[in-house]
Formats: sequence, C-alpha cells, structure tokens
Amino acid sequence: MRESRRYVVFRVISEERVDYDHVRDALWNSMTHWIGEAGLARSGTRLIRNLWNQREQKGFIQVSPRYVDAVKVAMGLIHQIGDQRVIFQSMRVSGTIKSGKDKTRPGDSGKKAAGKKSVAKAPVRKVAAKKVTSKNVSKR
Repeated sequence: MRESRRYVVFRVISEERVDYDHVRDALWNSMTHWIGEAGLARSGTRLIRNLWNQREQKGFIQVSPRYVDAVKVAMGLIHQIGDQRVIFQSMRVSGTIKSGKDKTRPGDSGKKAAGKKSVAKAPVRKVAAKKVTSKNVSKR
C-alpha cells in the first residue's frame, strides 16, 4: 500500500533573499540533528525544488504524516544561514500541493467563499405561555 503524504508549506524570512541550495542544506542539517538519519529515512522527507519560489522565499516539504511535527521543530531550530539571520515560518500543512498553493496565496484568508452553500434557517415561532390558574391545574 502506498504511503500517505503531507506537504508543509513554509517561508523564509530574512533581510536578503536566500538561495534554494542554502535553504536545502540548512533544512537537511537541522533535520539530521533533530530526528537522526534513520528518522529522516523513515519520514520520507523531500524538499520539492520545482515549488521553491525565490521571490516570495516560499517552498514545500513533502513528509510522512507521522513526522510533520518533527519537521516543523527542525525548521524552527534554524536561525542562521551563512552570515544571515533567518526565520523559518511554517505557513500550513496540506494533503495536496494544489490546496497548499490555494490557501497560501497573498490576500487569501484560506477559506473558499464561492463554493460555500448557505443554509436557510427555519423561522422561529413564538408560543404564548398559558397562565397557570387553579382551574387549569389538575389535582390528584
């Protein structure tokens, strides 16, 4: 049976743009130190080169669902690439590349408003309460 995957969408915040190769090396070093070589092999972690956006400094990491949190921690441990101080921000985790792209666009809140169906609520009827008197109360 095929192993399921998750995609961690991340971005690098820095004063200057960082090259893909430097990001890849920093991620691999951090993940190797955090989860070890055996854990890295079991996690099926892969930095997808075609989805690295140099202008926005945004990328995708493919990982097994069991290791998503470990990859996020390893990303958080990176503070410097070369002489440059950096912050790795995990933007979201998705099950497909398409949903990861759709929900991390600039200016998008992450929710689809066009495909959402509105449900009409039934009107609430108010019922008048009866006044309790000695005539309408039964005695036992």
